[in-house]
Amino acid sequence: MTYTDDILPLLPPGEGKRLDYDIIVSIIPNGSRILDLGCGNGELMERLIKEKNCKARGVDIHQPAVSASISKGLSVFHGDIHEGLEDLGDNMYDYVILSRTLQQVADPDKVINQMLRVGKHAIVSFPNFAYWRIRFNIMLRGRLPISAALPYSWYDTPNIRIITISDFENFCKIQKMNVLKKFAITIDNGENPRKVSFLPDLLGEYGMFLLSK
Repeated sequence: MTYTDDILPLLPPGEGKRLDYDIIVSIIPNGSRILDLGCGNGELMERLIKEKNCKARGVDIHQPAVSASISKGLSVFHGDIHEGLEDLGDNMYDYVILSRTLQQVADPDKVINQMLRVGKHAIVSFPNFAYWRIRFNIMLRGRLPISAALPYSWYDTPNIRIITISDFENFCKIQKMNVLKKFAITIDNGENPRKVSFLPDLLGEYGMFLLSK
């Protein structure tokens, strides 16, 4: 399976800030049951409900994010991702989403396997630590970069995992997970968001995978 590299159409002002959200919305069928892990302020859930008539629920450990989601009328549980999954039955959801949060998870293998127990499909996206700008900064400057994808300094970052697209592909093989779709995404400071297929581990700022059991 190869990566797609089609350029995305220009979007109205205020849209397209999260290219991974645009892709997720395009992937998920109308009326699906959704669980969004680390849902933040509920932006993705809100889009899925409005644009795809989905039944969505979220989990987030940060109370301000939960409050922001609830203020929008969204169904959000305040708690740890592990707690949010362990108490759920098999195949309760059509899609379980973990967007740009995997690098902050203590037990990623357990979480992803639980996602595929609770849901028929899992969508996982994460910053690619093999992206060329990161390599360039480390090689020439000897410092970790600060960017839109990785906006923290080494001493205050919530990220505890260094993940590359190639590493995640290998993880899926070892875990015998089916990769239904995979995307390498580059943002280019928001000026030219697109999916890339050539040298995805080098040129992709983010990786995104659609998985099944």
